[in-house]
Amino acid sequence: METSLQGGRTERRRHPRVPFDWPVTIALADGTFQARLRDVSRAGMCFFLDRRVPEMTVLRMDLELPPAPGKEQGERVSGSGVVVRCQALSKHLDHYEIAVFLNHLTDEARAAIEVFVTRAAG
Repeated sequence: METSLQGGRTERRRHPRVPFDWPVTIALADGTFQARLRDVSRAGMCFFLDRRVPEMTVLRMDLELPPAPGKEQGERVSGSGVVVRCQALSKHLDHYEIAVFLNHLTDEARAAIEVFVTRAAG
C-alpha cells in the first residue's frame, strides 16, 4: 500500500500500523533489555532503546498487548525479527529509534497484533 506522506515521501508499508507507546522486552546476544514501542503492525515494529543495534541484527521480542474490551488480560506475543533501521535520536543522547521487520511470528501472534491494530485504529 503506497500513500503520500508529508514532505513528499511515500509510505510503502503493506500493513496498517498504529502508534503504540508501550513496553516491549528485547533479547539480543548480549542480554535482555526493556524498550519502549513507538508503533506496531502485523509485520513490524519500531521502538526506542538506549543502545545502538546494527542493521540486520536478529532479535527476539516479547510483548503483552493491552486487554481487549471485556477481557482482564492482554495477549502475550513473542517472536523474532531483523533490524532494518537504527537511527540516533540526537548527537548528544545515547537513545535510538529502531525499526524491525518481524519475520518469525506464529499465525496466532500475527492475528493478535492485527486485531489490536484494527481496534486501536478504529
